[in-house]
Amino acid sequence: QRKDSLDIFRQQNRIDLAQKEQEEIAVIEQFLPAQMSEEELQAAISAIIQELGASSVADLGKVMGVASKQLAGKADGKAIAGVVKTLLSK
Repeated sequence: QRKDSLDIFRQQNRIDLAQKEQEEIAVIEQFLPAQMSEEELQAAISAIIQELGASSVADLGKVMGVASKQLAGKADGKAIAGVVKTLLSK
């Protein structure tokens, strides 16, 4: 949510509010578990897709359900969704 707010503040040229959000994000991230890299995320989701036999964007919900549970706390939901959509649309 903070990252979404940061993007909005930057779009609206509210540098003062954006800076405050960035500082708060930095503090919060110190206490969160380490996030997966883009490559690790793609590999994990590719494995889930193969495991489920998903082959098209129609299987998005099925893959997202499993991926969200398996990767909870390891990756951002938006990042997971983006990778799932990319891999299923190939």
